[in-house]
Amino acid sequence: MSNNKKPNVVILYVDDLGYGDLSCYGGVGVATPNLDALAEGGIRFEDGYSTSAVCTPARYSLLTGEYPFRNAGTHILPGDAACIIRADQPTLPKIFKQAGYHTAVVGKWHLGLGQNDIDWNKDISMTPNDAGFDYSFIFPATADRVPCVYLKNRRVENLDPNDPIEVSYADECPFDDIPTATRNPEMLRMPYSHGHDQSIVNGVGRLGYMRGGKKATWRDEDLADTFLGEAKNFVRENKDEPFFLYYALHQPHVPRLPNERFAGASGLGVRGDVIAEMDDCVGRFVDYLEELGIREDTIILFSSDNGPVLDDGYQDWAEMYNRKAGHRPAGPLRGGKYSQFEGGARVPFIVNWKGRIKPASSHALISQVDLCASFAKMLDVPLGSEGFADSEDVLDALMGRSTHGRDEILAEALNKSHFLRVDKWTYMQPCDTDENYFYTTNTDLGHSRDPQLYNMSYDIGQRENVANRHMDLVKKMDARIEEIKRSTRTRK
Repeated sequence: MSNNKKPNVVILYVDDLGYGDLSCYGGVGVATPNLDALAEGGIRFEDGYSTSAVCTPARYSLLTGEYPFRNAGTHILPGDAACIIRADQPTLPKIFKQAGYHTAVVGKWHLGLGQNDIDWNKDISMTPNDAGFDYSFIFPATADRVPCVYLKNRRVENLDPNDPIEVSYADECPFDDIPTATRNPEMLRMPYSHGHDQSIVNGVGRLGYMRGGKKATWRDEDLADTFLGEAKNFVRENKDEPFFLYYALHQPHVPRLPNERFAGASGLGVRGDVIAEMDDCVGRFVDYLEELGIREDTIILFSSDNGPVLDDGYQDWAEMYNRKAGHRPAGPLRGGKYSQFEGGARVPFIVNWKGRIKPASSHALISQVDLCASFAKMLDVPLGSEGFADSEDVLDALMGRSTHGRDEILAEALNKSHFLRVDKWTYMQPCDTDENYFYTTNTDLGHSRDPQLYNMSYDIGQRENVANRHMDLVKKMDARIEEIKRSTRTRK
């Protein structure tokens, strides 16, 4: 790398991948050779976290350096939600732009668009381009939510003006002339297990109703190749100047419909197949950096927005295939997506910079909320007093120069209940409910009206609640959570 050129930075961010879903994290029955190679040549963090057990809040934190509780809009958004990032809000891509980088986002967005005024047939306001990205090629929400279209910067891609798009998240379908999973189950090629009984797109029931836009509607099986192609195009066009790419892969979120090349590739059913597809995308992307001669100029960070889920609304038999193979998507952790247990927010976290980072396994406490402050430090960009309120500089840990990250980890569950990790202890605040099991997804939520304290040094599976033996520590950690929640957005 030229001494005058700043390193490129790529964040590979996947969807609903668990701590045990990669073979480099001890996953059984799953093959992820390309990610294993990234981990082997970089740093594999054993204690890496997102800030939430669900997607929108975690993505908000990564891009803004703020905990989700600071924004009331950080819940799982419908496909027509308003953008929850303000146009004037400091963000991670704006840090890179200030340092002279070209910036792009490719893949899943799910942070809202517009201002409750989306007309899908015109230019859309408040897209990723207003959050600091020079270029964006995304789908608006999730693969199981309409509209099932690509958005390139401010316009729906391939839109036919003679076939305008209409989208609704009303309780009842407002369109009499479209098929729905409830009215037309014979049209489904993937049965739904819960929810996902509204518009049918590509033979799959979705959340929400969509009419029109037939030429613009994507095919699930093509998503991976399309997003990879866009990511490669961006790096090719910007290879001579520093760039920041947020490449948000959609796998292994539902509906799981891999390209035909990967059908049956894993032996773990379609969830395993889309993980194999995801790993292949990572491998082809890294190979392309090598082909362009910029691999050693590029820092690659890989992580997931939250923990795993098997049945998240479709009958794709993921539970059966995992059980037969002995595969545990959360590995030794308890819980998964939606959960207050660590399996909801403790995720794979890999940093690789070929030739610059010494390969290692690290137990430094790392949170995705820290990327803003850490890359600002690397680029010598001042953060100021506004914004990035919860982001800490852990650059030395990310680069392998230190085995110490942050002192504490705060993360939340779907119901906004929190856990705090300090050293070997994880404390889970009491909830106003005893509902500790999410039956539709078979998730162990961990909610209890009693405080819970676990010693993670010997009880990584959080099976022995020792709160009654350490009430002084329980009170201290509970008070610390409340202190963080009362704190302001202003940086210290």
